[in-house]
Amino acid sequence: MFSGAITALITPMKQDGAVDLAALRNLVEFQIAEGIDGLVPCGTTGEASTLSLEERAQVIKTTVEQARGRVPVIAGAGANTTPAAVAGSKMAREAGADGVLQVTPFYNKPGPAGLLAHFRAASQATALPLVVYNVPSRTGCDMQPSTVAPIAALPNVVGIKEATGSIVRGQQVIAACPPDFVVLSGDDPTALALTAVGGRGVISVVSNIAPGPMARMIRDARQGRLEQARVLNYTLLPLMELLFVESNPIPVKAAAALMGYGANALRLPLTPLAEEHVGPLRQELQRQGLLP
Repeated sequence: MFSGAITALITPMKQDGAVDLAALRNLVEFQIAEGIDGLVPCGTTGEASTLSLEERAQVIKTTVEQARGRVPVIAGAGANTTPAAVAGSKMAREAGADGVLQVTPFYNKPGPAGLLAHFRAASQATALPLVVYNVPSRTGCDMQPSTVAPIAALPNVVGIKEATGSIVRGQQVIAACPPDFVVLSGDDPTALALTAVGGRGVISVVSNIAPGPMARMIRDARQGRLEQARVLNYTLLPLMELLFVESNPIPVKAAAALMGYGANALRLPLTPLAEEHVGPLRQELQRQGLLP
């Protein structure tokens, strides 16, 4: 259902911090023209935790409208309380999304029973296919494969964004779940390796600025062209490293601004990329042919 290279979209903003919908539309067009396989607005990279529910709905609706059915849109709808996650699932449906991304409830750190109940409630709020999201470095909650397995059995839970950065963990999740359960890497550096051992692709940060190469890498890996995929992986590796010299999405917001997709603006408590990192990032974008 959801596979390939899927971009975890930034939310372009103006200097005053307002959401820049025109820049968002341009970014969506760039993604689709470059061959991306899907879009995720309002995830971690989209600064969803700093957006109001109304703004999130507006960003998702704009993404859906601009995509015009050419690629699936999986709306970030997660929250750290179950009622808010349920509201997010309903909001995603009303905004026209093709699927929902629901993160483990951050700060509360529920156990296996709580996680199962939480995702059951979020999935029952809409008939949309739901992708769960495990990112313990952000949430403080690490969903083990033994917990993922019963969640994967819920009627409309179709996959997981696995962002532990561990290839072993990714394999354990694949082994624990049904063959049709979609396991997507949530870390660009593990995307190729996880795809090679049975994952279905990646929800990517790097593809905000290099969607074509990332899409080709995953496509090559899934079709057995591993040497071509390795070449693309090592070409993209410097960007992968530079885009995480500070907390995501600080560096990718700076890169996108250099490419003309919104201002280099974030909402507090995030602040723009430190000047010492801007020069190397600009140089790498130029080296990759992403800047004039």
